[in-house]
Amino acid sequence: MIIGLGLLVSPAQADSVGEEFDHAVLGNVKIKGEAIGGVRIVVEGPSYTAEVLTSDDGSWLIGVPTKDTYTVTLDQETLPPGIAVLEGGATQDVDLGLSDRVVKNFFIGQGERNEVSFFDQFVARLIYGINFGLMLGLASVGLSLVFGTTGLSNFAHGEMVTFGAVAALILGTVLQVPIWAAIPAAVIISAGFGWSMDAGLWKPLRNKGLGIVQLMIISIGLSLTLRYIIQFFIGGGTEQLPGFDSPKINLFGSVALSVNDLYSMGISIVAILAFAFWLLRTNTGKATRAISDNPDLAAASGIDVDKVVRIVWIVSAALAGLSGVLWAYFRPGIKWDMGTQILLLIFAAVTLGGLGTAFGALIGALVVGILVETSSLFIPSDLKYVGALVVLIGVLLFRPQGLMGRRQRVG
Repeated sequence: MIIGLGLLVSPAQADSVGEEFDHAVLGNVKIKGEAIGGVRIVVEGPSYTAEVLTSDDGSWLIGVPTKDTYTVTLDQETLPPGIAVLEGGATQDVDLGLSDRVVKNFFIGQGERNEVSFFDQFVARLIYGINFGLMLGLASVGLSLVFGTTGLSNFAHGEMVTFGAVAALILGTVLQVPIWAAIPAAVIISAGFGWSMDAGLWKPLRNKGLGIVQLMIISIGLSLTLRYIIQFFIGGGTEQLPGFDSPKINLFGSVALSVNDLYSMGISIVAILAFAFWLLRTNTGKATRAISDNPDLAAASGIDVDKVVRIVWIVSAALAGLSGVLWAYFRPGIKWDMGTQILLLIFAAVTLGGLGTAFGALIGALVVGILVETSSLFIPSDLKYVGALVVLIGVLLFRPQGLMGRRQRVG
């Protein structure tokens, strides 16, 4: 078997882009010591995509804006005939968590190219979309519950997602708590965070009679405050939870999922079923739905609105925290602004499903998750979020109340 030789190259020698950045992914494309020029290399990361063609000496360099986990793809169509990537696949991940520059070389040689069919790619993207949609749904139903019971569009909900991931990081890496115990503990801590936020901030503001617009503006300020507090403590880089690099399991054909993906989908489904039981079968859940439908009538019928709203904040924060932990494994990695990156998608899911309807938010999240992941088969991956929002606008043009919302009567 013939493999590519990896040599460290200087930026001056490499065909490069992004030289203004302090961090970079670089490498060589060679076979039997002979350089292969004109090979297309693509690096993709959070909100960033760049590509180069290897120079005549086979070298390449792509600067990246932050220390993070990036996906590096070698376009096999640009290799000479009969040459293919032999090990690891043409798409591989690199992590800049410990250094400013990472060398990524592919093992290439004479062989048949293992082309992945469009059907296999679609099935894989569909499964990833369902997984992403379930995680998004955990965060979305909490936001929808808060909106339904208080009328507040909470722009700090993204930071509640980040908080859960950071809590798991502190427990799992700093305090060395086993991850199987750190995750539920992080969810409990997130629930406590939701309780403290309502008791210390939102209830006093409601008692003062502040309007919805004022509360929404306060939530935006709270979002910025929490975001930069988190950055102060964990820095601007990317941190990883224990076991983030779990092995992949072949399902069929070339479709493979990591062990973390399978665990994530299972945990999400169990959490959603438990939430559905709470909302539909318990007295507090029924009271929550009554307040969402008509808070004045619910209060007149003897329901303690403040108590139910407090429980809603606790449940919402717990679900957001769990979503943050699963999102950290899906990305993979924890960043100070990770919740903000998906906040718009959370709002899109809630709006698409129907404002104030928890199960509508779940349906909307699944639709958004599937659209985001499958659209990357047809459009550049850095535009996949835009595609989901375009579909959202299209649906709302024909059904303004959302998929499961009720049309409001005027007069």
